[in-house]
Amino acid sequence: MKLAAIQMVSGPEVAANLARARHWMEAARAQGAELVALPEYFCLMGTADADKLAIAEADGEGPIQAMLSQAARELGLWVIGGTLPIRSARADKVRNACCVYAPDGRRAARYDKLHLFCFDNGRERYDEGRVLEPGDAPVTLQAGPLKLGLSVCYDLRFPELYRAMGVGAPCDLLAVPAAFTYTTGQKHWELLLRARAVENLAYVIAPAQGGTHPNGRRTWGHSMIVDPWGEVLACLPEGEGLAIAELDAPRIAALRAQLPALQHRRL
Repeated sequence: MKLAAIQMVSGPEVAANLARARHWMEAARAQGAELVALPEYFCLMGTADADKLAIAEADGEGPIQAMLSQAARELGLWVIGGTLPIRSARADKVRNACCVYAPDGRRAARYDKLHLFCFDNGRERYDEGRVLEPGDAPVTLQAGPLKLGLSVCYDLRFPELYRAMGVGAPCDLLAVPAAFTYTTGQKHWELLLRARAVENLAYVIAPAQGGTHPNGRRTWGHSMIVDPWGEVLACLPEGEGLAIAELDAPRIAALRAQLPALQHRRL
């Protein structure tokens, strides 16, 4: 299966962001991709955290979700829809939701980001908990022949989440749509992605925001696809575009047979 991680430099205009996302999904399909993944906040990188509240959609309704479903159906793709704000029970909070759509356009899964980013080095300050409500549980699904595990950005720092997704049967592919900051990304992004791939003997697809946004924020980019042995198969350092690679299912089985670490767990 050919995978495509879409890198974007999203801004504050939802319609423009959706148009760019659709453009890159079409480009990926033209290059033979069967599964595409968009970055976190692909639909909006606003000027303030509260901007998410203004565009939040009801679960299963709204123009952002409709675009993802339509693109999946019209292009015949599995679409990992980055994240979009979905309303919660609280008026002052939203869920940062990753919705996955099957090639027939139906929604196959929804995962709400569990771990909310907080960072303050004296120059940069982020606290997602101001407007986001954390999710409740890990989510996996069957995406064609693959067991797919969903995570978002800051989740990458919590290996126990990925272990939980492997209960019953290990995941074949782990998705990590992200908007990593430039500061943390240059030190930790590739390191953590390769670690999650190696320790779970799974492919990782990590579409990211990558560039300087209209709000002044700079994201690290380096959208990647990593194989179960920790090899980076594709990487786009900065700017809009695609990181494309082939997922080789027999390679997963071969590596797990050679190194049966997942069977050796004692905790």
